[in-house]
Amino acid sequence: MTTTTMQRRGFLGRMLHPFSSSDVMPKYNDKRLRGLVLNLQVSPQPLRLSETRQMEVKVTVSNEGSRMIQLDFPTDQRFEIRLLNAADAVLTKWSDNHAIKEKPATVLINPGEHLEYKENIATRELTPGKVFTAEVFFPKYPDLKVRQKFMTEP
Repeated sequence: MTTTTMQRRGFLGRMLHPFSSSDVMPKYNDKRLRGLVLNLQVSPQPLRLSETRQMEVKVTVSNEGSRMIQLDFPTDQRFEIRLLNAADAVLTKWSDNHAIKEKPATVLINPGEHLEYKENIATRELTPGKVFTAEVFFPKYPDLKVRQKFMTEP
């Protein structure tokens, strides 16, 4: 199952422009990020807690715009993964189990290119038979956020 930051066009937009793309780029408050699209994939699906202690979270950052986008990071942490319960309370944070170093870096994404980050996060705080949410965001760029709901099994 995959979730993306792309938005569907409204009824009026489809009526006025029937042959244009059906997806609308996300509108970020930070204009430097315009053109970026996030895609989140959580696996395995369904998540069987008796068989797995960690789940894989893959986030893809694509530049669908027409200009290069520069992302600056003050540390070696690019993103944060959080697992949330139905009330949006944080159960697990990826950064709690990883050392983060003060190592500034710049990432450039050319038009039509993408970055892919793949990490594992512990499932020990999850309980079977409930719906949870995986959220990925970039701490330096709060506009860049994507969520996906998933169900656990015993």
